[in-house]
Amino acid sequence: MDTLKGWVHEIRDMGGIKFIIIRNRDGLHQVTLPKKKVPPELFERVGSLNREDVVVVHGETKDSKARDFPTELIPDAITVVNAAETPLPLDPSGKVKAELDTRLDNRFVDMRRPEVQAVFSIRHTLLRHARAYLDAHGFWEVHTSRIISTASEGGTELFPITYFDKPAYLSQSPQLYKQMCMAGGFERIFEIATYFRAEEHNTTRHLNEATAIDIEMSFIEDEEDVMRVLESLIHHTVAGIVADCQDELATLGVALTVPPLPFKRLTYDEAVDLLRSKGSDIAWGDDLGTESERLLGEEMAAQGHEYYFIKRYPRNKVFYIQPDGKYCRGFDLDCKGVELTSGGQRCHEHATIVSRLEEFGLNPASFTDYLKIFRYGMPTHGGFGFGIERWLMEMLDQKNVRECILFPRDRHRTTP
Repeated sequence: MDTLKGWVHEIRDMGGIKFIIIRNRDGLHQVTLPKKKVPPELFERVGSLNREDVVVVHGETKDSKARDFPTELIPDAITVVNAAETPLPLDPSGKVKAELDTRLDNRFVDMRRPEVQAVFSIRHTLLRHARAYLDAHGFWEVHTSRIISTASEGGTELFPITYFDKPAYLSQSPQLYKQMCMAGGFERIFEIATYFRAEEHNTTRHLNEATAIDIEMSFIEDEEDVMRVLESLIHHTVAGIVADCQDELATLGVALTVPPLPFKRLTYDEAVDLLRSKGSDIAWGDDLGTESERLLGEEMAAQGHEYYFIKRYPRNKVFYIQPDGKYCRGFDLDCKGVELTSGGQRCHEHATIVSRLEEFGLNPASFTDYLKIFRYGMPTHGGFGFGIERWLMEMLDQKNVRECILFPRDRHRTTP
């Protein structure tokens, strides 16, 4: 006796034979009811089932002649665990299209769609292989606080919270805590971190709550040590997804390939020159905005580069990045014209980080706890924060980053 559990995805009545397509996390399965081979009451009962009823089917599994199903279950009994109301808020089969807001308002039903399950199966596999790579290369997993007393990166886009009688905020980055771990002698750490950023974006690429793979590592020579870890992490993780997720990739219609190592390196100066050659009026020192990133992505694609680094930025990139004359030792990693992550070598000397705070118009007195870690022995160190949702969006050719997180939070959405 075999057992099949899941949701009624579809019912087909062909007169002398009926089919129930059952869906669960393993995919779609066919239950076949030939009128002459199953009890009459069971055959008639199929008509009372609704789509999305949760059922348990007992019977015998046999080889199937159906093109889409290698096996079929001939039932002896069907138990309805819970009947679904009708009409459904949206069609999990995807035959009737729904707007993204409708899907997200009814996310628990939307999550039943094979395409959605494919995205989150791949996300799980991504994290599994990323953790395996970092563990194999000596990184400890840590968990830092999501409640902070001051800005992690000097910005003002923070969510204030009520924390007893003190002002506090939701963390915009674990950056300062990662550096404390370096001062604490942990040497190599990573965190699957949650970011909260109160930026009033309303684009397909931004979220106000996002997750990232954050790492920090000590005793580096320069930012290239960090970049090699990042590109190797990506190479290893994508290879794992290609090996483990062929069914999911096929469901999404994605032909994923493993990016070769090493990734292309492009200096900021080279990027500016390239952009100017494409007609951009970018000035030296300007940020690389969305249009600049798009143009660079087109040129890199023409050269055969999906992933590429941009390094040696002007020194005003971020206050905690080690300065190097008019440049700094920071980098960005872009993919197909979209920035995925920033990182670099950090300042490690007390005098340098104080000077950098002042250079950025920040008051060192507001960073007393942070500055303390540089006074008692801080090694050279560096790291990055690598956004998971945006990486998945580019990897899987999704049109909206909200497809890559279970319950998106943006400036308009705090439910479900």
